Amino acid sequence: MSCFTIFLAGAIRPTPALRQAIAGTRIIAADGGMAHAEALGVVPELWVGDFDSAAPSLAARFSVVPRETFARDKDRTDGELAIDAAIARGAEEILLVGAFGGPRTDHAFMHLILALRYASRGIAVALFDGNEHAVPLKLGPQRIDMLPGTDFSLLKFSDLSGLSISGAKWPLDDVAVPFSSILTQSNQALGPVEITLGAGTAVLLFQAGPAAP
Repeated sequence: MSCFTIFLAGAIRPTPALRQAIAGTRIIAADGGMAHAEALGVVPELWVGDFDSAAPSLAARFSVVPRETFARDKDRTDGELAIDAAIARGAEEILLVGAFGGPRTDHAFMHLILALRYASRGIAVALFDGNEHAVPLKLGPQRIDMLPGTDFSLLKFSDLSGLSISGAKWPLDDVAVPFSSILTQSNQALGPVEITLGAGTAVLLFQAGPAAP
């Protein structure tokens, strides 16, 4: 399977887990996301964007990386352009790094929407910043490996139905959860978690490991 990592401009923690997650993947940086290449000790194969948020010094340090430059006034984000570039190169699995946090909350929301969009097209999409994972939920059963004590939430983007959660402190059994409910926030894994979703759209958000005491 052709696996790509997209560097976005949100904050990351360059943890061993994050280094392991990107190992062996092909890497594309979106504008200011190139800063993560330095933190993680890698050189992307492509750098795309309008370059309005990348520090000028990055251009000198990564002068060997081919660029695709776009106008600042456009109808697609730099992250979207980077994802599309990965798909054009045959990506079947995409990891978004730096998709959370940063100076603008709307960017984190946008990256979750993009993850849902591309997952609906059959691309395996995940988000990881060294601290938090996010995965669009599939319809039907899904098993997610977590360590006991790991905090997790289901972020809803619609009403949900046929939702079951097992392997968690607060299990659910074939319930309907309206979009306005916060029932699916702040659960805790007892080990691997099994989630079944009958209908609806949601993203699973979970920590890299148990919360520190």
